[in-house]
Amino acid sequence: MVDGTEKVNQVVDSGKRAAPEAATATATDAPGYELPLLLFAGFRTLIDRLHAELARQGHPDARPAHGFAMQAIGVQGATASEIGRRLGVSKQAAGKTVDRLIALGYAHRTDDPADARRKLIRLTPHGVDALRRSAAVFDELRAEWAAALGPTDLATLENSLRTVVPPDAFRLDAAGWLGGS
Repeated sequence: MVDGTEKVNQVVDSGKRAAPEAATATATDAPGYELPLLLFAGFRTLIDRLHAELARQGHPDARPAHGFAMQAIGVQGATASEIGRRLGVSKQAAGKTVDRLIALGYAHRTDDPADARRKLIRLTPHGVDALRRSAAVFDELRAEWAAALGPTDLATLENSLRTVVPPDAFRLDAAGWLGGS
């Protein structure tokens, strides 16, 4: 195409995935759109594997958004407004997620000891168990990546990402950011 549309929808229109031999290509050979897709696909692969294992270990209803929300609740608990702010979503959207966590037994509402007008959302033992198991599964998945890539290459990958990712990039608002909030 000569009208400039040849790069509009590279993934769907090409129907291609980088071949394994493309791994030896230089950085200048790879199309620019591939880097974020590879990073996201790596993230998605880890999260999908995590949730399959969590389901096997007694958490079949846990979803990625629930993990972000449970992290936003934290060990001290949080109000719906605080959870919304941490997730980058509205208080109403956070409230829906909290309601689902409560229905699934991952969280509960309680009075705020510092302010009787406020309700805190706290994790239940079931919620804490899900987070503990998640941490253990992530360690196992990282070990699998180390076995597949080699420990040196995995360490290089992690250190390279630390070089280009700002220190304040570890945020919980991915769901809100992807959703356009």
